[in-house]
Amino acid sequence: MDKDRIEGSMKGVKGSIKEGVGKAVGDSKLEAEGKMDKAEGKIQNSVGGLKDSLRNKE
Repeated sequence: MDKDRIEGSMKGVKGSIKEGVGKAVGDSKLEAEGKMDKAEGKIQNSVGGLKDSLRNKE
């Protein structure tokens, strides 16, 4: 498993937590940051998956 997949998953989890806390306390900035972190995590996870696929084909 590529390290990008691991880091992407962690960013996604961190983003979900930030988003939830932002909603709970009514902090729209924190909620937006959480959504951005989740999006970054998904992208990084996808890049890691692509790297894994390419590595397995070689």
